[in-house]
Amino acid sequence: MEMIEAFYTGLIDDISNNKLELPTLPEVALKVRDTVEDDNVNAKKVADVIGSDAALSARLIQVANSPMYRGNNLIEDIQTAVARMGFTVTRDLVVGLAMRQMFQATSDVTDLRLRLTWEHSTQVAGLTTMLCKHFTKLKPDQAMLAGLVHDIGVLPILVRAEDYPELLENPKQLDNLTRELHSRLGKMILDSWDFPQELIDVAAQHENLKYDSGDKIDYVDLVQVANIQAHLGTNHPLGSVDVSKIPSCIKLGMSDEEHDIGDIDDAAELQGILVA
Repeated sequence: MEMIEAFYTGLIDDISNNKLELPTLPEVALKVRDTVEDDNVNAKKVADVIGSDAALSARLIQVANSPMYRGNNLIEDIQTAVARMGFTVTRDLVVGLAMRQMFQATSDVTDLRLRLTWEHSTQVAGLTTMLCKHFTKLKPDQAMLAGLVHDIGVLPILVRAEDYPELLENPKQLDNLTRELHSRLGKMILDSWDFPQELIDVAAQHENLKYDSGDKIDYVDLVQVANIQAHLGTNHPLGSVDVSKIPSCIKLGMSDEEHDIGDIDDAAELQGILVA
């Protein structure tokens, strides 16, 4: 237990003193952000940057042909995808898709946890996107990105846990620490990445079930409802909450057992693309 206490104390101290080493966005995501912000940006320039990563290119084309953006004609190349979706949407999608490579670790225990975290994030992203299209006029690409980053604060916890074997052998304790700290860390990470405040709020507030943004639905509301839906039937604390008392569920009409969250098949298809 001394090692676990040392882990917790050291992490809290680093957070309080702004000494925690935070993860950075993958290089291709940073390059795309810089390219999109250039006054002379065009679809070819953005496509050339994305094209340097074959796996990312293939997945972006899949997303462009998914229920989220599907048009009359099949998209077969990056430049056409960028032209159809626009620079801002493309940037957000690239950031979200590129994050997949961050969810890797050196030990089997943490690698499994990171993979499960990514799978959960992709499920929430798919559900959040469908909720967005079904119930709001918010941006589906932002909703997808909100779902993908809501648990980003788990990353530094699991990376550091690799140096604490006693903690890795105590999954319940690691779960408790993760639940307690990941929202706070997520806020710090997205702030360091210069994300918009509405997405920083998602990382900070997605498990605060008393959160109430007022009459208008925001991205926190969407992610909360999707997160609860994703945890239904599990032993996670969110798997047995009373949705009739949660403001986000009430606003989205999810406060009873007869709710409709949109096209589940479309959400599952999008998750399949993101999780690959």
